[in-house]
Amino acid sequence: MYSDAYDMAGYGAHLMAGTRTTLILDDESRNAARQLADHYGCPVSEAIRRSLIAQRDSLAGVSKRTRQQRARILKHLFEIFEGNDAAEEVRRLKVEDRGF
Repeated sequence: MYSDAYDMAGYGAHLMAGTRTTLILDDESRNAARQLADHYGCPVSEAIRRSLIAQRDSLAGVSKRTRQQRARILKHLFEIFEGNDAAEEVRRLKVEDRGF
């Protein structure tokens, strides 16, 4: 029984070893990471991960996957609103809003 638990713990540690990174942060960075974690409602490590992804995307643009997803959504919106008369809808909404 103990050997199975030990093997699982060793296996888990082995999996984490390839993906774990230790950071040494100064006080300002540590406080910023905690503030982001509070804002996102997640652990500090997740807040740092999200910040890295956001920074990368702001410099390099969004990923191919995200661009493809946005294109699919936009195409779907075009299909949904095909034949819609936007000017008529705006007139109708203005009439309805006069009651407020």
